[in-house]
Amino acid sequence: MARYTEAKCRLCRREGQKLFLKGDRCYTDKCAYERRPYAPGGAGRLRKKLSDYAVQLREKQKVRRMYGLLEGQFHTYFERAEAQKGVTGANLLILLERRLDNVIYRLGFANSRDQARQLVTHGVFKVNGRRVSVPSQLVRPNDVIEVREESRKVPVIMEAQEVIARRGCPGWLESDGANFKGTVKALPVREDIQFPINEHLIVELYSK
Repeated sequence: MARYTEAKCRLCRREGQKLFLKGDRCYTDKCAYERRPYAPGGAGRLRKKLSDYAVQLREKQKVRRMYGLLEGQFHTYFERAEAQKGVTGANLLILLERRLDNVIYRLGFANSRDQARQLVTHGVFKVNGRRVSVPSQLVRPNDVIEVREESRKVPVIMEAQEVIARRGCPGWLESDGANFKGTVKALPVREDIQFPINEHLIVELYSK
């Protein structure tokens, strides 16, 4: 599957906001966005007045890149959110939060969503006792996610457990780091997503 392989810090700089794509590094003074908080390229320092379309596009790109999705994947989630009852923008964010790779990141078993996606693909985790390898799987209430016993000494998992305190665990999840387990207590709601996102701009963009 196609994926972004260039410097991830350029994405944060392009969107003008930290997307926390490199795990614990984003919380240190080594963060590229902290050192160069402007868009990459020769014209990155120039201030430009964005059109309404550009503002909507940047918001969509920000969320898509934060969750590590391709355009087609992201649009599929939007269509699914639009078909559900309720507010389309909130539905979209809730669907993205329910992805298994995101949940593993939120539980502190990986330093980034990209790292979580790789670990899932390698079969490091079990959901309700069954080994899984699909990062896009949507979790449900009462699902139990755990690290397979033979994978519990994987260095990246141990490192992630040490830095989970920096970002915390959302209320709809319960992390049991000592036993390498996590539980989905309930489905997330819009208020659980604290990252600054204007989802209505994404809805406006796709509604044109």
